Amino acid sequence: MMVRPREFDEEQALDAAMRLFWEKGYEATSLSDLTSGMGIQRPSIYSAFGDKKQLFETALRKYTRIHASQIRNKLQHNESVKEAFRSIFTGLVDAEYNQSLNKGCFCINTMVELAPHDAKFEILTREHQMYLSAIFQEALERGIRSGELTTSMNPKALAQTLVVSLIGLTVLMKSRPDRSFVNNSVESILTLLK
Repeated sequence: MMVRPREFDEEQALDAAMRLFWEKGYEATSLSDLTSGMGIQRPSIYSAFGDKKQLFETALRKYTRIHASQIRNKLQHNESVKEAFRSIFTGLVDAEYNQSLNKGCFCINTMVELAPHDAKFEILTREHQMYLSAIFQEALERGIRSGELTTSMNPKALAQTLVVSLIGLTVLMKSRPDRSFVNNSVESILTLLK
């Protein structure tokens, strides 16, 4: 028996699902939203991705890979570690104020919506936090080696603090606080690198 080839692009369909889940969250995204947004029928979704929760997990894993890669690139392609972190924090703020729809971070949204009562998503979101922390630590250690950052700095503890700050800032941005409030907070966070 020959298996029929898929009549849709799985990556495009997954990207569409990721955008829907990111915008609406897991619970608020219906199967009708998914079939409409992905441009495929339920049997095709189940065949390619499994049930809604499995599709959500696949979309979240793709998002975290992309997100971590983007952050790593920002940190690696800037000679100044301080400026790289400034770019990450101010870029997040600018992006949120410049969007008409404030989606935040898909992973952090999941951490808030699902992690408190779903062990799988608690672990997945924690893994992303730990991976970001490792990326941050790597950049901080590079800054220490180059002399840009002080040798008295604890790169592991500071990396974890910066991840907590990034998550907190991302959650805060959902309420569209006054810009000066956010800018002052970012400047205070960045003083940790001095």
